[in-house]
Order: sequence, then structure tokens, then C-alpha cells
Amino acid sequence: MRRVVFGLGANLGDRVAALQGAVDLLTPVLVDAEVSHVYETAPIGGPEQPMYANAVLIGLTELEPSLLLEAGQRAEQEWHRVRDVRWGPRTLDVDLLDVAGTISDDPILTLPHPRIRERAFVLIPWLELDPGAATADGYRLAEQTEVMQEAERVGLVRRRDDVKLVIGR
Repeated sequence: MRRVVFGLGANLGDRVAALQGAVDLLTPVLVDAEVSHVYETAPIGGPEQPMYANAVLIGLTELEPSLLLEAGQRAEQEWHRVRDVRWGPRTLDVDLLDVAGTISDDPILTLPHPRIRERAFVLIPWLELDPGAATADGYRLAEQTEVMQEAERVGLVRRRDDVKLVIGR
């Protein structure tokens, strides 16, 4: 068994329902799954678009990374994800962020995800679940305090205590 980390995001339709749907679809392939709070985040790059709801899902699995990627893509399809515009709005986005013990520079699946260090909407919920988190290449997430503090200071990331994602409902 090895630890796997998914980043979840949505900014079209019922965003929280989409995140919950992703949790429901992905947890059957995970053991001891945990999900972060939902965070409302400003879009980064791409066209003008609505705010995102984001969360991080962590668990243990025996599945290979390629099968985990497929599971994430199936969840996106279930929520009618359309890929028209790079970094455009979406009903559901599932990113495979890290698989313990796996480093890959394959353009189809790069692990750890190459933009983890820049994305407070990933760093903050991941560190909520695992304050000592490190990626497969040994990078310690807590080293990005400036990115997280700036995002929180300017309101790019805001924890939503009024909603809760549930595992195994």
C-alpha cells in the first residue's frame, strides 16, 4: 500500500456536490481515506470565470498510478467535464498530485504534480490533513509558507466551514 493524493476542484454548477461526487467515486479504490475541508479559491490563469471549490483527498492504495489517473478521469466524465479552454471553468477537475514512491516525468502523468509548489489551493488543504507532508521526490510542502500566507492575505483561498465532504456516505 502506498499513499496517494488527489486534488479536487470545481467552479461550474453545484461545486460542492461535484467534489462530493469525486470523493464518492474515488474512495472505493482507497483505504483509510481522508478529505480536507472545502476551500473557496480564486481562479488562476485562463479566462475570467467563477470562484472554485477545492479539496484534497488522501488515502492508501495498491493501484498503479495509471489506474489512479483513469479513476480520476472517469470521475470527471461522470460530472460532464469539458476540456475546451486550457485552465478554463469546469464542472470537476481531479488531479493526481502525488503517489508515494513514484517519480515520473511522463507528459501524460507527471508525478509529483509539477505545480504543487505554486498552488495554495493544494498546499493548504493537503497540509490540513498532513502537516508534515512531503512529495515522493522529498519536497516538504510546509516550505511554501510564503505562497500560502500571500494567498490567504489577499483572499485567494478561504476555508468553508459551512460545508463538509463525507467519506463513505
